[in-house]
Amino acid sequence: MQQSVSDDGLFDHCPWLFGKQASKGQRAAQQERQKRLLGAGQVRFGEGCFVAATAAVYPKRLHLGDRSYIAAHAYVTDDVRTGADCSVNPFAVVRGTVTLGDGVRIGAHSSLLGFNHGAAPDLPVHRQPVTSRGITVGDDVWIGSHVVVVDGVTIGDHCVVGAGAVVTKDLPAWTVAAGNPARRIRDRRDARGKAPRSAAPLPDRLPEFAETARAQAAGLLARCWLPDAGRYADQPGSEPTVRAHCDAVEIADLLLGTAPPQLPAAEHAARLRALQDPATGLIPEYGEAPTQPGPAGPAGLPDDGACAYHVLCVGYALDLLGSSFAHPLRPVRDTTADQLVRRLAALPWRDRAWRAGSWVDAWATSAHWNRRLGGEPAEPGALEALFGWLHTHVDPWTGMWGSPTREGGRLQMVNGYYRLTRGSFAQFDLPVPYAERVIDTVLDHARDARHFSPGRENACNVLDVAHPLWLCARQTSHRAEEARAWAADQLAAALRRWHPGQGFAFGPRPDGTGPGRAPGLQGTEMWLAIIWLLADLLGLADLLGYRPRGIHRPEPAPAGESG
Repeated sequence: MQQSVSDDGLFDHCPWLFGKQASKGQRAAQQERQKRLLGAGQVRFGEGCFVAATAAVYPKRLHLGDRSYIAAHAYVTDDVRTGADCSVNPFAVVRGTVTLGDGVRIGAHSSLLGFNHGAAPDLPVHRQPVTSRGITVGDDVWIGSHVVVVDGVTIGDHCVVGAGAVVTKDLPAWTVAAGNPARRIRDRRDARGKAPRSAAPLPDRLPEFAETARAQAAGLLARCWLPDAGRYADQPGSEPTVRAHCDAVEIADLLLGTAPPQLPAAEHAARLRALQDPATGLIPEYGEAPTQPGPAGPAGLPDDGACAYHVLCVGYALDLLGSSFAHPLRPVRDTTADQLVRRLAALPWRDRAWRAGSWVDAWATSAHWNRRLGGEPAEPGALEALFGWLHTHVDPWTGMWGSPTREGGRLQMVNGYYRLTRGSFAQFDLPVPYAERVIDTVLDHARDARHFSPGRENACNVLDVAHPLWLCARQTSHRAEEARAWAADQLAAALRRWHPGQGFAFGPRPDGTGPGRAPGLQGTEMWLAIIWLLADLLGLADLLGYRPRGIHRPEPAPAGESG
């Protein structure tokens, strides 16, 4: 890309001065600079960003958070993403897959190299394949000058890396490190004489969090209630949805031990029961027509979307309210074993394993509700055919169904595994196959910086690792210490995400869809369950004083009649 020379080299070398001192012409030149970069790949700039004219920036993907900058003669390539208030100072090199949290400072002449070359003896070095595990840097991190960080390293929140260090291994949060290779010198908090309140031991923080959540539960439910419509929205200002009503029921049950205070429990149940289409048993979104079953039976169960998820969330909300569906879910009740096997084989396991797993979840959960109503879950042999097919098609090397993809790595496979096993093996109290291989796959996936790094984690991705680890831990102690270490880190981070009076935000999604960073009912319901699962992995769940009883219940679903 053709580089231009700025009118004043001061801002290239001292970009922190640009916001207050730049002239109108210099601001226009910077806007033009960023505009040119927008055509160089998947590039996105937050508010108040600066990229020096003399910086060599050749990204495949570049996301700069608000008030972040790249200074003079920096070299930035490949896939680099930053949070807010980050700096790549003069002559720094940031290449490969690198993800920075908020408030990260990279000193002059430092190199973050999120890729590596092979070194096998059978090929010349210049022909060796290039690999990339990625570098992840947390929030509030200072990397001094002339530091080298190699591929695969994670630097935790609040770390300080001394000048000239070579970081070859992960650094836990609050570490002050120096040397070659970098070693821990001390805890950064020691300089202040005591740890901040947020760093208190988890056994102390969990009861305090739960008490706060319970005290604020009624208010966060009220802020999402639309009295004129008599319905719940996920967030203030958004449209009411069926799921939001169910999330409100789950949150109230967890934190208040009762129905949401906006209506009596019987009225909540009556409104949810009335949503079910008598002809199909399916539950459409407000204002939408019900999906009609097709001639093949299982084709009548939607592949994805609100109607499929309502099988789960409405069913469990009614269960919490002491009620049940009024009608059987007929597309599943009428499914024969042969029809089900054909449908399973046709699901998009290779490239959309989440969609395939979610379909299995919805089908198995529908069968459960049909059984709870006192009838047959499906045609004779269909339920047995489901588990037979799953056992004979699981990959013994990963313990999962589906395959990794180039775009998302193991994301589809792991997230699909959670949905599939939640509705089938866990709900029907059956052991999962190859539990040790599942743990290996999930822990490897949890190191993928594309999905697990500061500013990128969302409730779905964390839940879909936490639940398989928790589920498999009931069958094996394989890599238990690693699983607990991951759970402890995630639990500490999750507790910090609570918005006073508003609950939890779902979290960012790469495609920009979903509830995102604003707190709402979906994020609150999911993170409360995630916190319980993580705490239970650590043996601390009793400190919360709540236990999920709905869609994320740890026990198998009872088979007896409901309501």
